[in-house]
Amino acid sequence: MTSLAVLPLCALLAATPAPTMAQPAPADRAPAAIPLTTSCLVGAYRLESGRTLDIAPARGNSLRWTAFSGETGRLRPLPDGAWASTVGWTDRPAADTLSSADCDKGEITFGGQRGQRIAFDVRETTFDAGGVPLVGRLVMPRGQGPVPVVVLLHGSESDSAREGDALQRIFPAEGIGAFVYDKRGTGGSGGAYTQDIGVLADDAVLAMKEARRLSGSRAGRIGYQGGSQGGWVAPLAAERAPVDFAVVSFGLTVSMLEQDLQSVALEMRANGHSARDTEDALALTRAGQQVIETRGREGYEAFDALRERYRSRAWFKDVRGNFLHLVLPLDKAQILEGLNTTYKFDVSFRYDPMPTLRASRTPQLWVLGVDDRVAPSARSEADIRALIAAGKRYTLAVYPGADHGMTEFERTPDGQRVSTRYAEGYFALMRDFIRNGQAADVGDRYWESRHHPTLDGEVTGARGSSRVPPSRP
Repeated sequence: MTSLAVLPLCALLAATPAPTMAQPAPADRAPAAIPLTTSCLVGAYRLESGRTLDIAPARGNSLRWTAFSGETGRLRPLPDGAWASTVGWTDRPAADTLSSADCDKGEITFGGQRGQRIAFDVRETTFDAGGVPLVGRLVMPRGQGPVPVVVLLHGSESDSAREGDALQRIFPAEGIGAFVYDKRGTGGSGGAYTQDIGVLADDAVLAMKEARRLSGSRAGRIGYQGGSQGGWVAPLAAERAPVDFAVVSFGLTVSMLEQDLQSVALEMRANGHSARDTEDALALTRAGQQVIETRGREGYEAFDALRERYRSRAWFKDVRGNFLHLVLPLDKAQILEGLNTTYKFDVSFRYDPMPTLRASRTPQLWVLGVDDRVAPSARSEADIRALIAAGKRYTLAVYPGADHGMTEFERTPDGQRVSTRYAEGYFALMRDFIRNGQAADVGDRYWESRHHPTLDGEVTGARGSSRVPPSRP
């Protein structure tokens, strides 16, 4: 996923979309040009042990391997024909690496085990979204019988999901069909990029219908998996046209503006600042939100006054949020030009997902990371627990130690997070729910719960390291 960076010396904001629900620690989803000798390796493989391994494009002249169990790393070709492999997104060498590959035979040797490329039935398509052509791909496991089909929904990234989303192979390798498409304004699709949740939900419904059409008699259960911003889109799309399930990964039950406030509050608490300082930081955030939401037409003077008042405070350097950092270092002319040129797409700043979640009759799996800085999870966890208590057919899995993107991480000497792997059991949890709507014995196989603070300072979770089942009706 991509994020929007601020260029202090330039009057424009960077050309990538704003991270309303983006910027997880993994930063190589968007592939760049890859040599043909490298790109031919992209695919899913079955190793001798039965373990499945996906090889996907990554940034630069590299690939990313991902095991179904969650281990992952970057692969870089070396001049002698060997490959260098890393642990997660770190620079540490991984114990397992790609030692040989034969694209013609579809064979690899990884971690000392031979592997064979898994063959899928693949159909490319273009479907119409109100005059906008959207390009998609259906990837089905080989066979004749019905299988579940999951429609993969985008986060806020602006790159091609058809190129970068490894789930389009990870799920089919587990017997689940996957439909992946480039949302409007990205990849090979037409139209303009947008963060209008209603428009994206309408497009998702059309993608689901196209997936059902292409699957034909093989379509069993069908539904959505949406990560990050897709976590707003999936439940809304499920209400607009019935589906069998929805999976929300590291999503939110609050609006984008509230997400921004929660992110700032989390930053302040993590850096040890007082409740009074947090109130001041939130006031600055609200002022910055008004400037962004009105594209610089309202609120600049109030925002600038607060910025000058707090600039010398110790906490000022620690505040970023998801929106505030876009305007914090810029003057009015820079903000106006940036917000009305590069950052001119529609954004559903105030979309409240709770009415949809309260009304929904679609079984949903919510997977949240306790240590998610981009989409702080405490409020969403509490909301989903309350909906479960009210009788909703929702399942909740909460992973301590997981950041946005459902990745575990370690800290560098300067305190920065670097992702090391996907949370253990994350892929298996989604697979089982997609297959039959159940997460049986999930507490023994997928994640470990512990105490963790919420935004209100309360404590939830099981004691110590005891394993607990998911919340469900």
